[in-house]
Amino acid sequence: MFCSVVISSFSFAQQEDSEEEALARMQAQLNQEVMSKPFLAEKPKEVDAYIKNMLAKNVTPPEYSGAHWRAGYTCRDLLRYNWTQYRNCRYYHRYHGRYYY
Repeated sequence: MFCSVVISSFSFAQQEDSEEEALARMQAQLNQEVMSKPFLAEKPKEVDAYIKNMLAKNVTPPEYSGAHWRAGYTCRDLLRYNWTQYRNCRYYHRYHGRYYY
């Protein structure tokens, strides 16, 4: 009887270790996937400087020509794809008072 208790507790301990190892591997894989994607910060000072410069030059912003804009999006939604598109969207929104169609 003592042997069966020792064996079952040993197998339970091995299962806990294997679950912890599996979780650690999954976490490492998730971390790698997240870090492999570029991080695009908003950079509000740069965006404001760009908008001020373009307004001073009286440049009309063009309509959106990329592939990522969807109905209901805001400029922040473009930030996950491209910082320049985000910046241009912010200028378009400031100039026209609305988002892209």
